[in-house]
Amino acid sequence: MKQPRRGYWCECWTEDLTEQRRPALLASFDAYSAPQADRWVAVTLRVISPAFDPDASDAAWEWLYDGRIETRRALLRAEPCTVSVTHEDIRITWTIRPVIFLPLSHRQGTELPVCAHAFEPHASA
Repeated sequence: MKQPRRGYWCECWTEDLTEQRRPALLASFDAYSAPQADRWVAVTLRVISPAFDPDASDAAWEWLYDGRIETRRALLRAEPCTVSVTHEDIRITWTIRPVIFLPLSHRQGTELPVCAHAFEPHASA
């Protein structure tokens, strides 16, 4: 069986600041190194920043040039990090958290319980 592996759980959340709704999860990513984790945020910011208003674009590029270094250092210290940019009424937030990924068990080579063979899937309506 594989051993647990250290890594980073990355998420991208969006929040409409004009509505009283909870933020929505837009994307997630499992990274196995600090460079891979902050690269996920950096690539996304570079791709979407041309669509931002000037203030949001400046904030994105400020993080890309200056904040990214501190983010990487924090990740190497196993500290969680957050990067946020607000474009018009939408806040986009990337979170990166140190985690331990647990290996999943496989059913290959194991006997299923008798009740598993009694299950018959039905088409949903």
